[in-house]
Amino acid sequence: MKHSQSMATKLAFLSASFMVTSAYAIQSALPQIKASLAISQPQVEYLVTAPSFAVMFFVVLSPLLQDWFNISDKHIIMAGITLVGIAGLVPAFANNYWVILVSRLFLGAGYGLYNSQAISLISVWYQGHERTSMQGWRSAFEQIGNACTLTISSLLLIYAGWHAAFLVYGLAFAVMAFFAWRVPNDTHSSANTDDGQTEETISPITHEKVTKISPLVIAILAFVLLIKMDFIGMEDRFPGLAVAINGTQFKGTGTYLSLMLIGATLGGACYGTLQKHFGYIGTIYIGLVLLAIANFLFGFGGNNFMIIAAGILLVGFPMQVLTPLIFNILPFMAPMKLQTKITSFVLIGFNFGAFFSPTADAWFNHLLSQPLSGLGLAAPFRIYGVMMLIIAVLIFLGKHVMEMRSVHQGSLAPQKQSINH
Repeated sequence: MKHSQSMATKLAFLSASFMVTSAYAIQSALPQIKASLAISQPQVEYLVTAPSFAVMFFVVLSPLLQDWFNISDKHIIMAGITLVGIAGLVPAFANNYWVILVSRLFLGAGYGLYNSQAISLISVWYQGHERTSMQGWRSAFEQIGNACTLTISSLLLIYAGWHAAFLVYGLAFAVMAFFAWRVPNDTHSSANTDDGQTEETISPITHEKVTKISPLVIAILAFVLLIKMDFIGMEDRFPGLAVAINGTQFKGTGTYLSLMLIGATLGGACYGTLQKHFGYIGTIYIGLVLLAIANFLFGFGGNNFMIIAAGILLVGFPMQVLTPLIFNILPFMAPMKLQTKITSFVLIGFNFGAFFSPTADAWFNHLLSQPLSGLGLAAPFRIYGVMMLIIAVLIFLGKHVMEMRSVHQGSLAPQKQSINH
């Protein structure tokens, strides 16, 4: 355990999460890829979201592979990061859309191989407050890695073209080498997961043991799908919208997307404070209202680039307030022994939302009779903004009904006692 306490070793543990969101690193190159390959807007967006499709399967398949072949967490993480590096570099040397798309699916397979293990390995080697702190920093490293890879990819795009933007995935080999060097060797960690599995989950609402999966998990999954489609769709369409407003010579979208990720990191950092002061429901309201405002700025900005940019800069903050909140309430949705299952369920929801985003956004364009080009790219986010406000109203009404029911039951209790007496 002492070997895991040095700063360099902690950074090595965290480095595994540095590349896990790098599928979005090539977003600023989408207009150039679309023009070069002569493909449609949904097709080019799928180059960003296709990895999420593969992640859905490999999040489930990865622990099975570990069991079948007795692979340790450390080695499955190394294999996943290596696959990310190899598959990520293929488009740098390819000009065929289908070759690039298949390579992006393999990229997602790499993420899926080690995404959950990067979380569980920290739980194996760290305990108590240190474990909580490390998990918080792990989430931060995802956003830091996203911002760094996006910035490097954007610079490569500006100076060497869209093929060079994919060279950013070469960083995966450096991450893998650092991880392999500093992280201690481990056995398959399934034997260690019993710690905490016998703990009881107590609902903060009923103060009773949680003995089964709550039906609210379905509502959470639907919510996860919606916000992920919204977030990824805005990221994917911002470069095309920026070029439509500023002209084809504009290549500064990477800067704005990187700044958005800084806002996302701040959102995650502020989540604990917001939840402490406003509670779960209040924090949800804050996240939904800010997300609605970001969508309305983006959707109704027209040809005013500064309003569009304000929308993209804002959207990351509420997204990273809502995301940890979702995972924070999952322990109250099922008993401890089923936590892994519902967490994987929600992770699949996040990834399916990202993958399905181009199709959903194309449907919204068709619904609003807006073209899949030019200023029409912003149209779906008017609908998303309205949806966020509707969800906030539904939560408010649901909370009010529950409070009224609780008061009504409380008022009946004394009467029942008097009858018994």
